[in-house]
Amino acid sequence: MVSSAPVATASSAVGRAKIPRQQLWVEEPAIRRRMPDPVRGSAVRAVLIMSLTIIQAMVAFLCTLAGSWLAFPMVLSSVGSTVVATWSVLDVWITRQVWNQRNGVVSVPSSSARQLRRERRRARRAARAAQRDDARIRRRGAGGLSRA
Repeated sequence: MVSSAPVATASSAVGRAKIPRQQLWVEEPAIRRRMPDPVRGSAVRAVLIMSLTIIQAMVAFLCTLAGSWLAFPMVLSSVGSTVVATWSVLDVWITRQVWNQRNGVVSVPSSSARQLRRERRRARRAARAAQRDDARIRRRGAGGLSRA
């Protein structure tokens, strides 16, 4: 958004062109919906654990190259951290599934399910219309012998 308000600058006395001021921050609508709080919390935990695991693995690798005594304990702890990081990623998935089950998820039926429902609805309407027609014919004919 461009503002048409004049801008007072030190160089305006020299006779340079005035540049219109633009907004510093422009709000844009979110493309995706925000994750639920428990899922976001577990995702943040998983990212932190994974980043620490990668750093630990890198330190273990460098200690191994340097021939340090710390290499073996670092490799063992890196293996353990890998197991923990894998569990943290699974925790994100499980938390998301539990959230969807407890709080409901918008389910969109497939087109084939819609088509089946439409056909059943048409059949029910046709059956009700046939019943109404039969009842109307019986009521009309039950009055007397003839109208002629």
